[in-house]
Amino acid sequence: MEIQKDVITTAPLDSATLLILRDSKTEPGVEVFMIRRHVKSSVLGGVYVFPGGKVDPKDASDDFLSRLDLGDHILKQRLSETELSGTQAAAIFIAAIRETFEECGVLFAHSKQDSTRLPQEFDPSQDLLSILDQQGMCLSTKDLIPFSRWITPQMSSVMNKRFDTRFFLAKHPDLQVAKHDNHEASDSAWMSPRTALEKYWEKEIEMAPPQIMSLVNLSNYQSADEALIAAKAKAPALIQPEPFDENGVRHIAYPGHPKHSESGVVMSGPKMLRYVNDRFEPLGGFEAFFENK
Repeated sequence: MEIQKDVITTAPLDSATLLILRDSKTEPGVEVFMIRRHVKSSVLGGVYVFPGGKVDPKDASDDFLSRLDLGDHILKQRLSETELSGTQAAAIFIAAIRETFEECGVLFAHSKQDSTRLPQEFDPSQDLLSILDQQGMCLSTKDLIPFSRWITPQMSSVMNKRFDTRFFLAKHPDLQVAKHDNHEASDSAWMSPRTALEKYWEKEIEMAPPQIMSLVNLSNYQSADEALIAAKAKAPALIQPEPFDENGVRHIAYPGHPKHSESGVVMSGPKMLRYVNDRFEPLGGFEAFFENK
């Protein structure tokens, strides 16, 4: 991963990503599903991320909007973004579900007549709208809990594009199997937050700061239900990183750090990362990820 030094003048693109959670089978805590972007990907190639992508114009179409289980006014309230229209808010939820289905085959949907009847496995190469119609299902936006919102700064450290990304949490649906698509993603794994961070620290995998900090925050919870309840209880954290270079080293300040314009703390974990040893790390080493829980 190379540090970007160019200033991006374009507006951030709306996008959505979904952290699919399940309880660990071996120890207390959660596991999250991560995919490795194909090395030829134009965005974070070779990096481990959560499923997701840009909001597509079709996500705001009547075809998708008519297949929601919640009204767009409710979805707008759940995002806590007053500047959004109901349609824009709904499109963000739809993008998270659509991209997750396309990238790892997990479909968040349920029967229109019986919300407890969930889909089993479907081929993600199939048309999503056709599947919904054939199965008499609607999209399960009720299962997606807003977690955080990350807006790429103009001086992005790892990308040449800006994104306004909403991070959602959701529990892995029964009867489905998460797997990478071998197209946009070349590998995938269920990992506990700490295991993923350990693999990152040992340089077995690459990750970008939003994924790193999301894992740090997920490490606070002993179960998927606990994480979802905590996310439901508060508005999603708004995180606008503020990078700066000092002695030739890229630093990224987060809310609550003296170098950040926002003094209030909005998330747990380190309030600054710096790019040294070919990775982003907090002052104090690996355990410093978990010092400010």
